[in-house]
Amino acid sequence: MNSAPRLRFSKMHGAGNDFVVLDLRDGTPPPDAALAARLADRHRGVGCDQILTIEPPRGEGSVASYRIWNADGSHSQQCGNGARCVAAWLVRDGSAAGEAFLIDSPLRTHEVRRLDGGRYAVAMGHPDFEPARIPLIGFPRAREEYVVPLQGENVRFGAVSMGNPHAVLEVGLIDAAPLERLGPLLQQHASFPESVNVGFIQVLDRGRARLRVFERGVGETLACGSGACAAAVVLMQRGRLARDAVLSLPGGELRIQWPDDAAQVVMSGPAAFVFDGEWMG
Repeated sequence: MNSAPRLRFSKMHGAGNDFVVLDLRDGTPPPDAALAARLADRHRGVGCDQILTIEPPRGEGSVASYRIWNADGSHSQQCGNGARCVAAWLVRDGSAAGEAFLIDSPLRTHEVRRLDGGRYAVAMGHPDFEPARIPLIGFPRAREEYVVPLQGENVRFGAVSMGNPHAVLEVGLIDAAPLERLGPLLQQHASFPESVNVGFIQVLDRGRARLRVFERGVGETLACGSGACAAAVVLMQRGRLARDAVLSLPGGELRIQWPDDAAQVVMSGPAAFVFDGEWMG
């Protein structure tokens, strides 16, 4: 007989970026790296890109806080699709009422607005282009485009922090983007001491683009909310995208709004429940 304690969970996804959501507000300890990896295993576990833990609020007026665990057991500081799923979970749980409420991520407090059709808008904070705060080393000042040598070629990218580091590469054809090759190489490059999420974006017109993201600790995912915000603001700063644009990712669409350089980035998109269950360990 298996005497391991049962751990209730919800399986959710935001535009295909999938999560195991755990309610730890009763004092249940957070998953260690081994448990996170077992939960995330798509063959022997529940299967997910990341684990989200619901915890008591930290900020005044917030309804709850959450933390993010990658599939390899490492921590993440930001996850836009996860923020929407946490919001939807709290609404279903009854902890969040009304059309707007606050939740605390590992980095900051986010305002959330409920939209029609199971969609949520999350204020994701201000993008930070300063290299030292991304962090991106070897470049004393922010610039529109950075260049680093990788296996005999010069790779050009934009860089920004959305609370986590992002490199953004504009490509002519997203389906032919060298994601599996350049993604790991950029993540391991000495310029990114904390590794980096790598986004490949193809502009379709000023209001639309296609995006694929190779995430730290995960690999390519069907969607990446913070990656969509990062790719959008890099291209918005260059004048390649309008300040209100829709990004199409393999798992669905996200709307990114950044009215001006002083404003917060707002991301809107779906959050869906897949099933609830108990982990038997």
